[in-house]
Amino acid sequence: MSQENFDNLFYGASAKIRQRAKDLRKEFTGAEKILWNKLRNRQLNGLKFRRQHPIDIFIADFYCHEKKLVIEVDGKIHDFQKEYDRGRTAELNNLGVKVLRFTNEEVQKNIQKVCKTILEICDKL
Repeated sequence: MSQENFDNLFYGASAKIRQRAKDLRKEFTGAEKILWNKLRNRQLNGLKFRRQHPIDIFIADFYCHEKKLVIEVDGKIHDFQKEYDRGRTAELNNLGVKVLRFTNEEVQKNIQKVCKTILEICDKL
């Protein structure tokens, strides 16, 4: 991979952020594991998703570079950081990346609906 392609894929993420993402890949929440089992190996409409992917100063739960789509799976902590999440989403949008959020409960209770929503969004991108 050329340096330019590498930078485009990670939006200039630092080595520190890339290392943190690598460390995070060793950890899974239950909901992330459920969703990853549907996204991995191009199972969802042939799209390539990456897990714990660094983008600039952020680490996305899941990222599809082809569609410039971040998927976040939000636990209870996100109830207390809505302002931060809005700012983070705005910054990612400014990079040309769309952000789609689901709660842990949505993923755990209705993974088929979550996958359908992801596909509908991807069809529009």
